[in-house]
Amino acid sequence: MVMALIEIVTGILLVIGALFALVASIGLIRLKDVYMRMHAASKAGTLGSGVMLLALAIDATDLAIVTRALAGIVFFLLTAPISAHLLAKAAYAAGYRPCADTKHDALAETIKSKG
Repeated sequence: MVMALIEIVTGILLVIGALFALVASIGLIRLKDVYMRMHAASKAGTLGSGVMLLALAIDATDLAIVTRALAGIVFFLLTAPISAHLLAKAAYAAGYRPCADTKHDALAETIKSKG
């Protein structure tokens, strides 16, 4: 009975993770500018990958696999926001401005006040 419950939970987590990954990929295609696309990829992609790795950790019977899956989750949670921030800052410095749907460009105001 416990094994059946573990398999059900693992299956549900895999489906949820796959749905978040699907939302991230749709966001990459449908959103308007590089900043919105990066947000979709970093948030939904990280959550989808993390949930699927959690499903792996729950289903695995080997402690080494569980440890690696949990380390992967921590790695995603630590690196995705930092890399998205640095990529957005580099894109802005390269001249990519937010689309018209962006209501408040705080970085432009910061640059004007310094210059």
